[in-house]
Amino acid sequence: MAKYLAQIIVMGAQVVGRAFARALQQEFAASQAAAQARGRAGQHSAAASSITGMSLQEAQQILNISTLTPEDIQKNYDHLFKVNDKTVGGSFYIQSKVVRAKERLDEEMNIQTEPPSPKSQQNTET
Repeated sequence: MAKYLAQIIVMGAQVVGRAFARALQQEFAASQAAAQARGRAGQHSAAASSITGMSLQEAQQILNISTLTPEDIQKNYDHLFKVNDKTVGGSFYIQSKVVRAKERLDEEMNIQTEPPSPKSQQNTET
């Protein structure tokens, strides 16, 4: 009886071990693919951050945007630009930050929608 119980425990441990190893391999492969995709987009995004002088997160905070949709960006931009107009007692500094934030988010949307260049595809195939 103890012998059968020990065999069941060992077989169960082997099944769980194989399943865990397979899940770990799949997670590692998915992580590698995400890192490669992030690397390509990340290089463009870093360049855009240095050009505009503003990070993506900062631009999203300024325009109060959680997802990058053109409608939300434009709506929030229009509202904040009007509210901070000097003629109505607003701040030129804040208005310029709003403009820079919109430029940064527009650049990020261009990066996300542009197809990968042939040069980056060749690097991933080799």
